[in-house]
Amino acid sequence: MSSRIESLALIHQRCWAELAQATRQKDHVFRLMGLATVDGDAADLRTVVLREVLADAQRLVFFTDARSPKVKQLQAHPRATLMVWSAQLGWQLRLRVRLEVEVSGLAVSSRWARLKLTPAAMDYLSPLPPGTPLQHFLPERATREQFAVVNAQVQAIDWLELHADGHRRALFDAEGNGQWVTP
Repeated sequence: MSSRIESLALIHQRCWAELAQATRQKDHVFRLMGLATVDGDAADLRTVVLREVLADAQRLVFFTDARSPKVKQLQAHPRATLMVWSAQLGWQLRLRVRLEVEVSGLAVSSRWARLKLTPAAMDYLSPLPPGTPLQHFLPERATREQFAVVNAQVQAIDWLELHADGHRRALFDAEGNGQWVTP
């Protein structure tokens, strides 16, 4: 385990630095995030890929198929939680977020222009919505993309450090103000 950071301000900065690094380093453990949403009267959880971090704006960005069930869930209940874990750091981050789904406009078209040249573009070219039962293993690919951008405005970060010298936990609000709390 690495040495411990004692300053709340430095912990908050390091959280954002690790998230930003995850967008540049494909094997970074924070790149794959658990997204918990509400589906009617039940919780729903899935993995999303962190694509962009705008630390100054306290915003994270990931992509999805516009027909995905999570899009309807986010439109009905735009608050969610993202969670990541790093065994190396001994850190768990739970990020309370407010989500906005964009399916058109410059933000979507500019990101699609970059993404469509990569193998990841295939994720948004299915003729069928995610979760549709299949008659065959894979359907033909469509020519019209179903690409959507999801903006996650971070409202709070719940930081937990598991450490042999004692566990620690801190809560940070949207402005980065931190407070130590019992783990």
